[in-house]
Amino acid sequence: MSVRAALTAAAALFLLTAPALPAHADPYETVTVDPVGRIAADGTVTLSGTYRCTGNTGPVFVSSSVGQRSPSVRHGIGGTRAVCDGVEHVWQNTGKPTPGSLEPGQARVEATVMELRPQGGLPLPRFHATEQQDITLTKS
Repeated sequence: MSVRAALTAAAALFLLTAPALPAHADPYETVTVDPVGRIAADGTVTLSGTYRCTGNTGPVFVSSSVGQRSPSVRHGIGGTRAVCDGVEHVWQNTGKPTPGSLEPGQARVEATVMELRPQGGLPLPRFHATEQQDITLTKS
């Protein structure tokens, strides 16, 4: 496994095990989740929303996850590279969770704007914004 792949895997593991984040204090750094997501016949899920962030020194991403039946089971739905220029941007993530794990109807989405900030030679996560939103998954 390359060093880059190992660091990416470590950052992903940190995101999955990190405790809930407190509300972000900077009103200019935000992330929203659209109230409707799409689920295709093959199970591919598309989620979207907007984000705004400022002041990055490393790469920034908008990640998303969705859950339905159990609050402790979430499915990662892609990641989008973010631009932290203080302007509101649209994000859209697409992913295909385990077949049959999601279906049209109510769901809970979490979206996070996270930077991999270089610190002492290692990219450490810095959270710019996070949001949880109840949505409706519709057939697309």
